[in-house]
Amino acid sequence: MQLNRTLSSLFALTLLSSATTFAANAVSETSSKPKNIVFVIGDGMGPAYTTAYRYYKDDPNTDEIESTIFDRLLVGMARTSPAKISGYVTDSAASATALSAGVKTYNGAIGVDEHKQPVTTLLEKAKSIGKSIGVAVTSQVNHATPASFLAHNENRRNYEQIAEDYLDSDADVILGGGQRYFSDDLIKQFEQKGYQYLNQFEQLETVQTGKVLGLFADVQLPWVLDNPKGKQLSKMTDKALSLLSQNDKGFVLVVEGSIIDWAGHGNDIATAMAEMDEFANTLATIERFIGTHPDTLMVVTADHDTGGLTVGANDKKSWNPAILHKLNASPQTIVSTFTAQEKWQDTLVQKLGFKPSVEEWKTLTAAKNEKDSKLTRAIINLVNKRSNTGWTSDDHTAVDVQVFATGPASELFNGSQDNTEISKKLDSLLPHSSSNIMKK
Repeated sequence: MQLNRTLSSLFALTLLSSATTFAANAVSETSSKPKNIVFVIGDGMGPAYTTAYRYYKDDPNTDEIESTIFDRLLVGMARTSPAKISGYVTDSAASATALSAGVKTYNGAIGVDEHKQPVTTLLEKAKSIGKSIGVAVTSQVNHATPASFLAHNENRRNYEQIAEDYLDSDADVILGGGQRYFSDDLIKQFEQKGYQYLNQFEQLETVQTGKVLGLFADVQLPWVLDNPKGKQLSKMTDKALSLLSQNDKGFVLVVEGSIIDWAGHGNDIATAMAEMDEFANTLATIERFIGTHPDTLMVVTADHDTGGLTVGANDKKSWNPAILHKLNASPQTIVSTFTAQEKWQDTLVQKLGFKPSVEEWKTLTAAKNEKDSKLTRAIINLVNKRSNTGWTSDDHTAVDVQVFATGPASELFNGSQDNTEISKKLDSLLPHSSSNIMKK
C-alpha cells in the first residue's frame, strides 16, 4: 500500500510552524512576491562542475575565459547534510525532502520525516492554493528528487508505490523517463483522471493544454552526449512552462538535470559536461520565459555533490577540456557499438576523436578481453587521464553546493544557508491561508 494512504488517518498537510514564522519575516512589505516559481535542481552538481563547465565552454581563440550563466546567476551557497542519523553526507532523497518540505530526514526518505511521517511539500502547498504544479526531469519521473516533491514513502526504492502515489498528487505536468514503473493499468487510471499519456518524445509538441504524463524512456532519458541535438530537458521545460502558465493563479515547476549525478557516479567527465551543457541551456530557456513573464522567480541549486571532481589532476597543473569535445558518444554507447566487431579499434578511434598510445591500447585491449563494463571503465579512465580530471569518490560528498537565482525576491537566497532554508524561503513566497490545509 502507498504510505500516504496507509497513514491517511495520520496525514493532515499543515504548514510547518517554522515556515510560517519564516514567512512573516523573510519578505518585507516592499518586496514583490512572484506569481510563478521554477525550482531547478542539478543533481550531483557540486561547485567543481560549474567551474569545469566554464573551462569546457571557453573559446580557445580569445584571451579571456568567458563567464557562463552559472557565473551570472550565482547568489549563494547551501549546506546539504541530512538528519544526524545518516551522518554528514546526504543522498538525493533526504536532500530533496529538505528542499521540498524544509525538514531534515534520513537518507532514502521520500517526503517523510525521521519518524517516517509524511511532511507537506512545496508542490502540495502550491496545489492547495490553486496553483498548477509540475515536474520535468531526465531520470525516471519517480526517482528520488521528483518523488520527494510529489509523494511520501519510507524508501526511495519503492518505485512502483511512488508511481501509484503520483495519481494522488494531482500534478498537472509530469515529464521524464520511467516507463517500466508505470503499468498499463496505472496509465489507464491516469487517463481516466484526464491526463494525456505520451510515450514518444515527439508527441510533446502536439500538447497545447491540459494535464500530461510523458514517459519518454524505460528509465533515464538518453545521455546528451548520445543525443546532442535532442535538447530534451530544455524542451520538456519549455512545454511545461507553456502549459502551467495557462493558470491565472500561477504555478510551481520543479526541473531536474537528474543524470549529471549519474555521470558523476561513473566519474565520467565527458558525459557530465554534456549534461551540464543541456542543463545550462535549460536555464537559458527559463530566463527567456522570465523575460516575458517578469513575475516568475527561478531558483537553482544542487542536492549534493557527486564524485569529488577535481579540475586539474595528476600533478600537472593543467586541465584539458578540448579532449572532451572530441567524443561523439558516451563511453557506454561507444562500447555497445563495437563489442561484436573484429576491428573495434577503428571504431573506437572514430568515436573518441583521438588515437590512443601504445600503452593505452594495451590497457584497452586487456579490458575488452574481460567484459564490457571493464572496457567502459577503461575508456572513462583514459579520458580522465588525457584531460587531467580527478575524482575522489564514485559516490556523494558532503561539500556545500551553490545557489543561483533571478526574478522577484531572488535576493532572499543570497549568502550561506541550509538547504531547508531554501524550502522555507520558497514557502514564504506562496500566498498562505487556511485553504493550504489538505487531507489525502
